[in-house]
Amino acid sequence: MPKGGKIMLEPRVEEYFKNGRKRLVGVKANDDYTLLLEYNNGEKRLYDVKPLDGVFACLKPMEVFKRVYIDDCGCVAWDKNPNIDSNVVWDNKIDLCPDSCYLDSKEVV
Repeated sequence: MPKGGKIMLEPRVEEYFKNGRKRLVGVKANDDYTLLLEYNNGEKRLYDVKPLDGVFACLKPMEVFKRVYIDDCGCVAWDKNPNIDSNVVWDNKIDLCPDSCYLDSKEVV
């Protein structure tokens, strides 16, 4: 930890949190493996999920990728198996932090 106990953040991250966290209110999967994200301030952003490797490899079939939703915690999420309750079987869900999605996406104008 740095001197004084203060954690240093990248300027863009510090600015994001200084202005208040954004809450996801909508998500739509696009055919190019991007997500159209809508936040509570009306802002729309485009998040590129590619490359779909590692834990995300199971999202390669477009019909699976299109099952994206916002979970109870406000995260972008997919259930690996839609017939299993991810609230009961925790490792059935893949999720993305809404703050990271905001910070790593591009504004749609």
